[in-house]
Amino acid sequence: MSLPHRFFLALLLALATLAHAAEPPLKFGVGLFQPDKEKNDATYRPLAAFLEKELGRKVELRTVDTWEGLAKSLANGETDLALMGPWGYVLANNEAGAQVVSTILYDGRPEYYAIMITHPDSGIRSPADLKGRSFAFGDKGSTSGYLIPLHYFMTRGIEPEKHFSKVLHTSHQAIETQVTQGALDAGADYNRNRNAMIEQGLIKAERSLVFWQSAPLPNDAFAVAATLHRDAAFIARLQKALEGVGPALKAQPALLPAHYTGFVSRDNAFYKPIRDAGLATGKLQPKRQP
Repeated sequence: MSLPHRFFLALLLALATLAHAAEPPLKFGVGLFQPDKEKNDATYRPLAAFLEKELGRKVELRTVDTWEGLAKSLANGETDLALMGPWGYVLANNEAGAQVVSTILYDGRPEYYAIMITHPDSGIRSPADLKGRSFAFGDKGSTSGYLIPLHYFMTRGIEPEKHFSKVLHTSHQAIETQVTQGALDAGADYNRNRNAMIEQGLIKAERSLVFWQSAPLPNDAFAVAATLHRDAAFIARLQKALEGVGPALKAQPALLPAHYTGFVSRDNAFYKPIRDAGLATGKLQPKRQP
Protein backbone atom coordinates (compact mmCIF):
# COMPACT_ATOMS: atom_id res chain seq x y z
CA MET A 1 0.00 0.00 0.00
CA SER A 2 1.40 3.37 -0.97
CA LEU A 3 2.08 6.05 1.60
CA PRO A 4 -0.63 8.41 0.25
CA HIS A 5 -3.15 5.54 0.35
CA ARG A 6 -2.25 4.68 3.95
CA PHE A 7 -2.47 8.33 4.90
CA PHE A 8 -5.91 8.63 3.28
CA LEU A 9 -7.23 5.58 5.17
CA ALA A 10 -5.81 6.90 8.44
CA LEU A 11 -7.48 10.23 7.79
CA LEU A 12 -10.84 8.58 7.14
CA LEU A 13 -10.53 6.57 10.37
CA ALA A 14 -9.66 9.70 12.33
CA LEU A 15 -12.62 11.57 10.88
CA ALA A 16 -14.97 8.68 11.69
CA THR A 17 -13.64 8.59 15.25
CA LEU A 18 -14.17 12.33 15.66
CA ALA A 19 -17.70 12.07 14.26
CA HIS A 20 -18.51 9.28 16.69
CA ALA A 21 -17.03 11.21 19.63
CA ALA A 22 -19.22 14.19 18.71
CA GLU A 23 -22.42 12.17 19.08
CA PRO A 24 -24.28 13.21 22.24
CA PRO A 25 -24.82 10.60 24.96
CA LEU A 26 -27.99 8.54 24.81
CA LYS A 27 -30.17 9.29 27.83
CA PHE A 28 -31.56 5.97 29.04
CA GLY A 29 -34.56 6.27 31.36
CA VAL A 30 -35.67 3.35 33.50
CA GLY A 31 -38.83 3.06 35.58
CA LEU A 32 -38.69 2.42 39.30
CA PHE A 33 -38.74 -1.38 39.20
CA GLN A 34 -36.83 -1.68 42.51
CA PRO A 35 -37.78 -0.35 45.98
CA ASP A 36 -35.61 2.80 45.69
CA LYS A 37 -33.66 4.80 43.10
CA GLU A 38 -30.23 3.76 44.37
CA LYS A 39 -31.03 0.07 44.03
CA ASN A 40 -32.75 0.67 40.72
CA ASP A 41 -29.70 2.45 39.30
CA ALA A 42 -27.41 -0.33 40.54
CA THR A 43 -29.68 -2.97 38.98
CA TYR A 44 -29.81 -1.42 35.50
CA ARG A 45 -26.31 0.07 35.30
CA PRO A 46 -24.90 -3.18 33.81
CA LEU A 47 -27.49 -3.07 31.03
CA ALA A 48 -26.61 0.55 30.27
CA ALA A 49 -22.91 -0.37 30.12
CA PHE A 50 -23.67 -3.32 27.83
CA LEU A 51 -25.64 -1.13 25.43
CA GLU A 52 -22.92 1.51 25.49
CA LYS A 53 -20.36 -1.10 24.44
CA GLU A 54 -22.57 -2.69 21.77
CA LEU A 55 -23.71 0.62 20.28
CA GLY A 56 -20.33 2.32 20.54
CA ARG A 57 -21.96 5.37 22.07
CA LYS A 58 -22.14 6.80 25.58
CA VAL A 59 -25.30 5.77 27.48
CA GLU A 60 -26.36 7.74 30.56
CA LEU A 61 -28.72 5.92 32.93
CA ARG A 62 -31.38 7.71 34.95
CA THR A 63 -34.17 6.30 37.10
CA VAL A 64 -37.52 8.08 36.85
CA ASP A 65 -39.62 7.47 39.93
CA THR A 66 -43.08 7.27 38.32
CA TRP A 67 -44.29 5.57 35.16
CA GLU A 68 -46.16 8.71 34.24
CA GLY A 69 -43.01 10.77 34.64
CA LEU A 70 -41.00 8.40 32.45
CA ALA A 71 -43.63 8.60 29.71
CA LYS A 72 -43.47 12.40 29.84
CA SER A 73 -39.66 12.45 29.77
CA LEU A 74 -39.62 10.26 26.65
CA ALA A 75 -42.22 12.49 25.05
CA ASN A 76 -40.51 15.80 25.83
CA GLY A 77 -36.97 14.82 24.80
CA GLU A 78 -35.43 14.43 28.26
CA THR A 79 -35.02 10.71 27.52
CA ASP A 80 -33.87 9.00 24.30
CA LEU A 81 -34.30 5.37 25.30
CA ALA A 82 -36.59 3.95 27.97
CA LEU A 83 -37.41 0.66 29.64
CA MET A 84 -40.95 1.33 30.71
CA GLY A 85 -44.28 -0.19 31.64
CA PRO A 86 -46.75 -0.93 28.83
CA TRP A 87 -49.23 1.82 29.75
CA GLY A 88 -46.47 4.38 30.07
CA TYR A 89 -45.26 3.35 26.62
CA VAL A 90 -48.74 3.68 25.10
CA LEU A 91 -49.05 7.17 26.62
CA ALA A 92 -45.65 8.22 25.22
CA ASN A 93 -46.53 6.73 21.84
CA ASN A 94 -49.85 8.56 21.76
CA GLU A 95 -48.50 11.89 22.96
CA ALA A 96 -45.25 12.10 21.03
CA GLY A 97 -44.85 9.14 18.71
CA ALA A 98 -42.37 7.20 20.85
CA GLN A 99 -41.84 3.72 19.38
CA VAL A 100 -41.22 0.34 20.98
CA VAL A 101 -38.34 -1.65 19.49
CA SER A 102 -38.23 -4.62 21.88
CA THR A 103 -40.12 -6.27 24.73
CA ILE A 104 -38.42 -7.70 27.79
CA LEU A 105 -38.75 -11.42 28.50
CA TYR A 106 -39.62 -12.82 31.93
CA ASP A 107 -38.77 -16.52 32.27
CA GLY A 108 -38.69 -16.56 28.48
CA ARG A 109 -42.14 -15.03 28.04
CA PRO A 110 -43.02 -11.56 26.68
CA GLU A 111 -46.20 -11.36 28.80
CA TYR A 112 -47.20 -10.97 32.46
CA TYR A 113 -50.34 -10.52 34.60
CA ALA A 114 -51.97 -7.76 36.60
CA ILE A 115 -53.21 -9.03 39.96
CA MET A 116 -55.19 -7.87 42.99
CA ILE A 117 -53.90 -8.88 46.39
CA THR A 118 -55.15 -8.86 49.95
CA HIS A 119 -54.02 -10.24 53.31
CA PRO A 120 -55.52 -13.58 54.34
CA ASP A 121 -57.33 -12.13 57.37
CA SER A 122 -59.31 -9.60 55.32
CA GLY A 123 -62.09 -11.98 54.30
CA ILE A 124 -61.70 -10.81 50.68
CA ARG A 125 -61.71 -13.69 48.25
CA SER A 126 -62.95 -12.01 45.05
CA PRO A 127 -63.51 -8.50 43.68
CA ALA A 128 -67.15 -8.83 44.79
CA ASP A 129 -65.93 -8.58 48.41
CA LEU A 130 -64.26 -5.17 47.97
CA LYS A 131 -67.23 -2.86 48.60
CA GLY A 132 -66.56 -0.55 51.53
CA ARG A 133 -62.94 -1.67 51.86
CA SER A 134 -59.71 0.28 51.35
CA PHE A 135 -57.95 -0.21 48.01
CA ALA A 136 -54.61 0.97 46.61
CA PHE A 137 -53.81 1.62 42.96
CA GLY A 138 -50.33 2.25 41.58
CA ASP A 139 -49.50 5.62 40.05
CA LYS A 140 -51.58 6.69 37.06
CA GLY A 141 -48.86 5.69 34.60
CA SER A 142 -48.93 2.07 35.77
CA THR A 143 -50.46 -0.67 33.64
CA SER A 144 -51.15 -3.34 36.25
CA GLY A 145 -51.42 -0.94 39.16
CA TYR A 146 -53.90 1.44 37.60
CA LEU A 147 -55.13 1.06 34.01
CA ILE A 148 -56.02 -2.64 33.94
CA PRO A 149 -57.76 -2.82 37.35
CA LEU A 150 -59.56 0.45 36.59
CA HIS A 151 -60.76 -1.01 33.29
CA TYR A 152 -61.93 -4.15 35.08
CA PHE A 153 -63.86 -2.12 37.67
CA MET A 154 -65.48 -0.04 34.93
CA THR A 155 -66.72 -3.19 33.17
CA ARG A 156 -68.40 -4.10 36.46
CA GLY A 157 -69.95 -0.67 36.95
CA ILE A 158 -67.69 0.09 39.93
CA GLU A 159 -66.64 3.69 40.60
CA PRO A 160 -63.63 3.38 42.95
CA GLU A 161 -64.16 6.65 44.81
CA LYS A 162 -67.73 5.62 45.67
CA HIS A 163 -67.25 1.87 46.01
CA PHE A 164 -64.22 1.79 48.33
CA SER A 165 -63.93 3.30 51.80
CA LYS A 166 -60.50 4.69 50.91
CA VAL A 167 -58.53 4.95 47.64
CA LEU A 168 -54.76 5.41 47.51
CA HIS A 169 -52.20 5.77 44.71
CA THR A 170 -48.71 4.58 45.63
CA SER A 171 -45.83 2.39 44.43
CA HIS A 172 -46.15 -1.33 43.76
CA GLN A 173 -43.71 -2.13 46.55
CA ALA A 174 -45.65 0.00 49.04
CA ILE A 175 -48.93 -1.68 48.03
CA GLU A 176 -47.57 -5.17 48.73
CA THR A 177 -45.97 -4.06 52.00
CA GLN A 178 -49.01 -2.24 53.35
CA VAL A 179 -51.43 -4.98 52.32
CA THR A 180 -49.36 -7.76 53.91
CA GLN A 181 -49.09 -5.66 57.08
CA GLY A 182 -52.87 -5.26 57.19
CA ALA A 183 -52.68 -1.47 56.80
CA LEU A 184 -54.68 -1.78 53.56
CA ASP A 185 -57.43 -4.25 52.71
CA ALA A 186 -56.42 -4.77 49.07
CA GLY A 187 -54.49 -3.36 46.16
CA ALA A 188 -53.37 -3.79 42.56
CA ASP A 189 -49.99 -5.18 41.59
CA TYR A 190 -48.38 -7.46 39.01
CA ASN A 191 -47.16 -11.02 39.36
CA ARG A 192 -43.51 -10.24 38.63
CA ASN A 193 -43.27 -7.68 41.43
CA ARG A 194 -44.99 -9.93 43.96
CA ASN A 195 -42.73 -12.86 43.06
CA ALA A 196 -39.60 -10.70 43.34
CA MET A 197 -40.57 -9.24 46.73
CA ILE A 198 -41.25 -12.72 48.10
CA GLU A 199 -37.93 -14.05 46.80
CA GLN A 200 -36.06 -11.07 48.27
CA GLY A 201 -37.71 -11.58 51.65
CA LEU A 202 -39.45 -8.20 51.52
CA ILE A 203 -42.87 -9.77 52.10
CA LYS A 204 -44.09 -13.18 53.23
CA ALA A 205 -45.98 -15.22 50.66
CA GLU A 206 -48.53 -16.36 53.21
CA ARG A 207 -49.47 -12.73 53.93
CA SER A 208 -50.15 -11.87 50.25
CA LEU A 209 -53.22 -13.53 48.80
CA VAL A 210 -53.98 -13.13 45.06
CA PHE A 211 -57.75 -12.98 44.50
CA TRP A 212 -57.90 -11.72 40.90
CA GLN A 213 -55.69 -12.05 37.81
CA SER A 214 -55.95 -10.37 34.40
CA ALA A 215 -55.58 -11.84 30.95
CA PRO A 216 -51.95 -11.90 29.71
CA LEU A 217 -50.48 -8.43 29.14
CA PRO A 218 -47.46 -7.40 27.04
CA ASN A 219 -44.30 -7.02 29.13
CA ASP A 220 -42.34 -3.81 29.60
CA ALA A 221 -41.35 -1.99 26.44
CA PHE A 222 -37.90 -0.85 25.39
CA ALA A 223 -38.86 2.31 23.54
CA VAL A 224 -37.12 5.15 21.75
CA ALA A 225 -38.06 8.76 21.11
CA ALA A 226 -39.74 9.48 17.77
CA THR A 227 -36.76 11.42 16.41
CA LEU A 228 -34.39 8.55 17.15
CA HIS A 229 -36.74 5.99 15.62
CA ARG A 230 -36.33 7.70 12.23
CA ASP A 231 -32.71 6.47 12.15
CA ALA A 232 -33.33 2.98 10.74
CA ALA A 233 -29.66 1.98 10.92
CA PHE A 234 -29.48 2.90 14.61
CA ILE A 235 -32.72 1.01 15.40
CA ALA A 236 -31.34 -2.09 13.68
CA ARG A 237 -28.15 -1.87 15.81
CA LEU A 238 -30.20 -1.30 18.96
CA GLN A 239 -32.47 -4.29 18.33
CA LYS A 240 -29.46 -6.47 17.59
CA ALA A 241 -27.83 -5.31 20.84
CA LEU A 242 -30.98 -6.04 22.84
CA GLU A 243 -31.34 -9.48 21.23
CA GLY A 244 -27.78 -10.14 22.39
CA VAL A 245 -28.65 -9.56 26.05
CA GLY A 246 -30.16 -13.04 26.47
CA PRO A 247 -27.07 -14.97 25.29
CA ALA A 248 -24.81 -12.57 27.22
CA LEU A 249 -26.62 -13.34 30.49
CA LYS A 250 -24.77 -16.67 30.74
CA ALA A 251 -21.48 -14.86 31.24
CA GLN A 252 -22.94 -11.67 32.76
CA PRO A 253 -25.93 -12.64 34.94
CA ALA A 254 -26.12 -9.14 36.44
CA LEU A 255 -27.25 -7.68 33.11
CA LEU A 256 -30.89 -8.12 34.14
CA PRO A 257 -32.71 -8.85 37.42
CA ALA A 258 -33.62 -12.42 38.33
CA HIS A 259 -36.11 -14.15 35.99
CA TYR A 260 -35.56 -11.63 33.18
CA THR A 261 -34.10 -13.58 30.29
CA GLY A 262 -33.54 -11.08 27.49
CA PHE A 263 -35.44 -9.11 24.88
CA VAL A 264 -37.43 -9.90 21.76
CA SER A 265 -38.11 -7.43 18.94
CA ARG A 266 -41.71 -6.19 18.92
CA ASP A 267 -43.60 -3.30 17.38
CA ASN A 268 -46.48 -1.04 18.37
CA ALA A 269 -49.17 -3.60 17.46
CA PHE A 270 -48.08 -5.84 20.35
CA TYR A 271 -49.36 -3.21 22.81
CA LYS A 272 -52.86 -3.00 21.31
CA PRO A 273 -54.55 -4.57 24.42
CA ILE A 274 -53.18 -1.73 26.55
CA ARG A 275 -54.21 0.89 24.03
CA ASP A 276 -57.71 -0.59 23.88
CA ALA A 277 -58.03 -0.46 27.68
CA GLY A 278 -56.85 3.16 27.68
CA LEU A 279 -59.45 4.11 25.09
CA ALA A 280 -62.22 2.18 26.87
CA THR A 281 -61.54 3.97 30.16
CA GLY A 282 -61.24 7.37 28.54
CA LYS A 283 -57.70 7.72 29.95
CA LEU A 284 -56.28 7.78 26.42
CA GLN A 285 -57.32 10.50 24.02
CA PRO A 286 -56.02 9.48 20.60
CA LYS A 287 -53.74 12.00 18.95
CA ARG A 288 -51.88 9.71 16.59
CA GLN A 289 -52.62 6.68 14.52
CA PRO A 290 -51.04 3.46 15.95
